[in-house]
Amino acid sequence: MKQKGVVLARWIVGILFLFSGFVKGIDPVGLEYKLSEYLEALHLKMFEFLVTPGGFLLPFAEFAIGITLLTGVLVRLSTKVAMGFMLIFTPLTLYIALIDPVTDCGCFGDALVITNWETFYKNIVLIILVFILLINRKNLSFFTSAESRKIIFSLILAGYAITVLWSYRHEPVLDFRPYKVGVNIPQGMTIPEGAPTDVYQNSYLYRNRISNEVKKFGDHDFPWQDTLHWKFESMDRPLLLKKGYRAPIHDFSIQTNDQQNITLDYLQDSIFTFFVIAYDLEKSSTNKQQELNALANWAKQKGYRFIGLTSTSGEALKKYQNEHHPAYEIFFTDRTTLKTIIRSNPGLILLRKGTVLRKWANADFPEPAKVADFLASQMNKKLNH
Repeated sequence: MKQKGVVLARWIVGILFLFSGFVKGIDPVGLEYKLSEYLEALHLKMFEFLVTPGGFLLPFAEFAIGITLLTGVLVRLSTKVAMGFMLIFTPLTLYIALIDPVTDCGCFGDALVITNWETFYKNIVLIILVFILLINRKNLSFFTSAESRKIIFSLILAGYAITVLWSYRHEPVLDFRPYKVGVNIPQGMTIPEGAPTDVYQNSYLYRNRISNEVKKFGDHDFPWQDTLHWKFESMDRPLLLKKGYRAPIHDFSIQTNDQQNITLDYLQDSIFTFFVIAYDLEKSSTNKQQELNALANWAKQKGYRFIGLTSTSGEALKKYQNEHHPAYEIFFTDRTTLKTIIRSNPGLILLRKGTVLRKWANADFPEPAKVADFLASQMNKKLNH
């Protein structure tokens, strides 16, 4: 019975580490954004230089621990490393849960979003299971030979490394974000009728006019009508008791330079629409600007819409336009939203009636002929339906 418990613990810990390392590893840029968000929230921006290597090394270490536990290669070492991980991250996640610097931990990327407290509770269970493995590490047994396990381990780890590098150069091989291909953005912004709303607890401070005592009241008993005996002093910050429904897409908008909202003009249009996404033009690669301009001119000749979206404004935007002469008008969207839509800076997405049809990273910007073939296939699908 004890041996079965140890085997179960090994599989649970191995799968969780593998899953965590994989979903973060295939989106290294997204993990960089999350690590940078943590550093900013914790006022540790001096460690920003660790963000890029951390985006690769942290998920690689997790994935490697998971694979070693599942295959049995270097399993005694991996149990010690896993315990080291848990001893570092369990108190860290408790601290993060207490101060709540970011809304979600990012420990499973965009594949599975859990709260900071859920992350801490998960780590409590994990550290217990890892401890069981640590004290039984010399007694772990496996069905296949050591040589077979080494071959399996090497092949999986090599495949993982190739997948991560491909995802970094292009886009994540699996897209768990709310703007993935096939998603209709207006539908993703819709809140269903009757959906639960946030539930808050309010606290009000009133001063008694006779005794001068200050007393705290709740929503159901505060003496707002009894002005003879009580005087309102202040109100505490509302305490969120229960989160309501939140639309998957809740922060997408397109603004003109004079702050006009033109979002629906582009999301409801039946014409094929191209968005060049560059969350920061000062950091954006410009090696494909000529190709983008050629594609923009071709698209406009065909009657399609072609615009740029950025969060860069002011003199930085003017400098970019003067130096690189983009052949399309540039509008404004929230920086975090743009970083979520596509990881490449710049990237290109194609929409029709608000539905994402295709994404291209900077390394994959297509020629007009290839886009024409893709659009023709889309029209054929429409006719067949």
